[in-house]
Amino acid sequence: MDLKHTALILIGYQNDYFAHNGILHHALENSEQVGQVLQNSLAFIEQLLPTDATVITTPIIFTPDYSELSAPIGILKIIKEKGAFRSGSPGAETIVQIKAFGTDICNIPGKRGLSCFTKTTLHKVLQQHQITDVIIAGAVTSLCIDSAGREATELGYKVTILSDCTVARTSFEQEYYLKEIMPMYATVAGSADMIEKLGL
Repeated sequence: MDLKHTALILIGYQNDYFAHNGILHHALENSEQVGQVLQNSLAFIEQLLPTDATVITTPIIFTPDYSELSAPIGILKIIKEKGAFRSGSPGAETIVQIKAFGTDICNIPGKRGLSCFTKTTLHKVLQQHQITDVIIAGAVTSLCIDSAGREATELGYKVTILSDCTVARTSFEQEYYLKEIMPMYATVAGSADMIEKLGL
């Protein structure tokens, strides 16, 4: 894996998931696990930023009236009903720990659903940087992480999911997706193993 052609894609690192008072924080069964996932993520980012790798964040933000969600179901319905990730709200903001990296992390707006590729410039930006390998971290494992991984694979990227830098709604769901679903299209690895593999 050539770092010059590698991108880390950060998904859902926003207050409504990662802050203790976030609207959807306690929708994650083991919400205390979120803190460890964040620590692992920040440690991995700190190792990657000084290299030639590209680091990208892809926040999900909806208009104040959720006009883009005409008849949502599932998680998108919950988001609309609870008022999560609403434009201009504290919950929609990227967490301060990620903001602290400043312009070292590229922010790509436009995510309005499960995949960070849909209706965003992510694929175009990755192509501009001649990216061949993507590493994915964030929330939620069975939804936005899985959607991003599958679409990245379809677009021709080699995909790695960071097992200890992702969080699901339940422990069962986390384990099931990491062991049974994601290995069908991606490499699943811990952040420490990836740091070693990348020679950092």
